[in-house]
Amino acid sequence: MGNQLGRREFLKMAGAAAGATAAAAATGGRVFASGNSGLPQQDTTPEVTPPAELAYWQTMDLHHEDGVRIYLDNVGKDPTFWDNKMPFEMDGDVKVFNIVCQEIDWDTGGGMLFPAMAYNGTVPGPEIRVTEGEVVRLVVRNEMNQSTAIHPHGILLPNSQDGVPYITQPPITPGSEFIYEFTAPNPGSHMYHSHHNSAEQVTRGLLGPFVIEPLDTSREPVVSAEYNMILNDSALGFTLNGKGFPYTQPIIAKLGDKIRVRYYNEGLMIHPMHLHGIPQTVFAKDGFHLPVPYLVDTLNIAPGERYDVLIDCDNPGVWAFHCHILSHAEGPDGMFGMVTTLIVQE
Repeated sequence: MGNQLGRREFLKMAGAAAGATAAAAATGGRVFASGNSGLPQQDTTPEVTPPAELAYWQTMDLHHEDGVRIYLDNVGKDPTFWDNKMPFEMDGDVKVFNIVCQEIDWDTGGGMLFPAMAYNGTVPGPEIRVTEGEVVRLVVRNEMNQSTAIHPHGILLPNSQDGVPYITQPPITPGSEFIYEFTAPNPGSHMYHSHHNSAEQVTRGLLGPFVIEPLDTSREPVVSAEYNMILNDSALGFTLNGKGFPYTQPIIAKLGDKIRVRYYNEGLMIHPMHLHGIPQTVFAKDGFHLPVPYLVDTLNIAPGERYDVLIDCDNPGVWAFHCHILSHAEGPDGMFGMVTTLIVQE
């Protein structure tokens, strides 16, 4: 899903800017845009300040730069960040997904471990992808120390398959197994997550994307690549696809590409997602195509909502892409949490 970019190529695009910022922080120099290169240039007039005498603003700048350098060093080291599909087996004409609910320690990046709950060992759980009309079976085994259930969020199912303990089914108790089976109905970007002690279980990681592709693809956009972006908060901090900046991964595209981003908010808070430099065309909400798509640079996504957007990659460069509740994305020690980048290569 999407093009791969090595660290060397990324550094060619972004490293010079980071290096100029570091030099300015160390020397007390100013950084300003100059010439046609598009990269910051350093005013080297001031004398070098000894490290022990760095001013607060210089220390702050160095912390910001450290985060960007870690991000650069991490490019390409998490191959499942954008592409983590759940394998399946076929039982006749039934597509079978085996799901194990586990309690694990999850690293949101750099050794930051949290007690988490996971589907098949990852946060978020692997993407389930099927086609409208396929018969789907979810075989769910609970290896946790508390009961759970799986709710296929946004999927229009028979009541018995809705996954709400004591309303549509008994809870899946520790050590037991439960089977859901249904014909995939309404296409679109959906989710699967716990609906039992969900404020804890979902924010600790029992969540994942569930994509139903339509049989009739006439309304589907033709894209170069697509990306799931799963927003979460609270128990594991502010994360995109289970990681916090600087341990997120960039979206990498070529000039002229059209990409699709599927947003899923699995957290407890709203997250206005802002892309610098390029507008987003919103064309579907909660799996349903909108009668009139619209353009935004910031899309406010409430808990439980899903949005599909198209991005025409017509402006080359490295573009910040983040939640615009700034306390979810940046502080005095630099960017963190719900931050990534879109890189458009010429």
